[in-house]
Amino acid sequence: MTLVAGLARTYFCSMPYRWSESEAQATLILWPHQSMTPGGFTWFIGSTAVLLTLPLFAVLGSAVAWVLMAFFAVAICGVWKAIMANKRHRSLHEELHLTETRVDLHHVPATGAPVAWEANPHWVTVNLRNDGPVEKYLTLRGNGREVELGAFLTPEEREGLYDDLSRRLARL
Repeated sequence: MTLVAGLARTYFCSMPYRWSESEAQATLILWPHQSMTPGGFTWFIGSTAVLLTLPLFAVLGSAVAWVLMAFFAVAICGVWKAIMANKRHRSLHEELHLTETRVDLHHVPATGAPVAWEANPHWVTVNLRNDGPVEKYLTLRGNGREVELGAFLTPEEREGLYDDLSRRLARL
């Protein structure tokens, strides 16, 4: 692995879902793809600040430097605020809890009240369809309702999750 690939993996990538298991239950937590980790954010803001200050060296010692510095400070603050607003919007996530007696799905939007669904795992079916609003539309059907799972995942991630979830439900 090259240094650049290692840094990219460390600072700019994260998995869109994670399973955790105990003896009594398996829990799946899904979230939108986060292209920038906190470390990546630090590097980005720091690099942007350094690159914006380079032109100041040409006018150092004159009044123009102070004017440019004010514009650069506004630019850095604008980028910071935009990334923070984006981070708040990405706080959306879903939690799926699997036990032998119950399947619970909680959709927690960035704003608003969480939405919950539950069903008996023996009657739950996992569907992966191509006729839905997105490619490889992943749903759970049970308790008289069909609910979408992982709308923010890529089609390949939904397909992988479908296989994994189908195996886990079959074991129950």
